[in-house]
Amino acid sequence: MSPMPTPMPLRTLARPVAWWVVDHWVKWAFPGVATLSPQSLANWLSEGKAPLPILLDVRRDDEFAVSHLPEAHVAPNLDAALALGLDPNQPIVAYCSVGYRSARLVAQLQAAGYTQVYNLAGSIFQWANEGRSLVQSGQPAAVVHPYDPRWGLLLKPGLAYQPENPASTTEEKA
Repeated sequence: MSPMPTPMPLRTLARPVAWWVVDHWVKWAFPGVATLSPQSLANWLSEGKAPLPILLDVRRDDEFAVSHLPEAHVAPNLDAALALGLDPNQPIVAYCSVGYRSARLVAQLQAAGYTQVYNLAGSIFQWANEGRSLVQSGQPAAVVHPYDPRWGLLLKPGLAYQPENPASTTEEKA
């Protein structure tokens, strides 16, 4: 008699369904926003063909401080993005945790006349889930700020940043 297979954790089974819901929610909320897959962005960046996109991280400062895509600029809102003085014809890729906040910024940039602006599908969570490079203060990073415990479930095990003092993270959000 062969041993019973070990069941897959519910979290592992539920993650693809949750991602499907998130993806459709973002597309429904921002139907005019163009998306770029993490694979397409990785290819674009590795090819080094000009013009390379400007990367905008739309998350809060505390999220950015844990990790971000290499060469990304913090731009949590339209004013911050405009303050960077970006050329309206320069390719721009925005990302957040899962794609909602960045899709909102992309829509705002499109309305402001930016012509080549994209939302990174699945944003930094999907980027990290696919094993792509992250940095913190210019050094390689291995974890991502989970936004909160529920959203962090979309990250593969071991990728969610665990603060040493969780109470301080809750206070920072308030």
